[in-house]
Amino acid sequence: MRTVTYFFIFLNLSLAVFEEPAVYPLPFLITSLIEVLCLLVFFGRLTHFAKVTLRNVFWKDTKNICIMVAILLSLTDLAIYGVLRMYNMRSIRWSRIVRPIFLINFAESRQIRRAFRSIRNTLPEITYVFLLFMFSLLMFSLMALKLFGERNLQTAEGLPYFKNYLEIVFDLYVLVTTANSPDVMMPAFDFSSWYALFFIAFVIVNTYIFMSLFLAVVYNNYKKHLKVMFGGVNCD
Repeated sequence: MRTVTYFFIFLNLSLAVFEEPAVYPLPFLITSLIEVLCLLVFFGRLTHFAKVTLRNVFWKDTKNICIMVAILLSLTDLAIYGVLRMYNMRSIRWSRIVRPIFLINFAESRQIRRAFRSIRNTLPEITYVFLLFMFSLLMFSLMALKLFGERNLQTAEGLPYFKNYLEIVFDLYVLVTTANSPDVMMPAFDFSSWYALFFIAFVIVNTYIFMSLFLAVVYNNYKKHLKVMFGGVNCD
């Protein structure tokens, strides 16, 4: 039963690869039939839980309520999407975001729920580090606006360079991952090579210091909650 449940959960999650917009598109009729089949299996598994569980215990279990709500939302969204598609009206399958609920809330996913609960308990404790990181990002963005915004620099595409504060925040946020390095600094570097010091300082502070600190806080708090959950067992 566990293998069957996991198979249909995996099949339901993998539909995102084949639904519009898709990597490997399949006709809507095929994907909708597969989804209905998965939802029927989930409903059957839920019905089995109800048969072997006391009624008051079943209805007090939040996991069962979440599964029922996810099934209803998925069917409603599928019906609305199908009707709109018949009239050639564009729509979005918003119920995709509820599909991971099936992975978390079935009884077979106890270990996944434990890991998810540890992550949830860790989030409040990393808020301060995240706020410090955001403050650093906003301050560096403000400095970039003052340094480059009034120099009428342009990107390689001919667009204004670091003129809009929100766009600067986004570009520097991407720079934390080094995904747009060194392209993001080239207009400033071409104007004066000394401006490279600004981007070097930004990467050192935010990528190497804050990201390492963020990772350390996440790891230590996650391990602490995991030890508490397993009764002090060594989780290293």
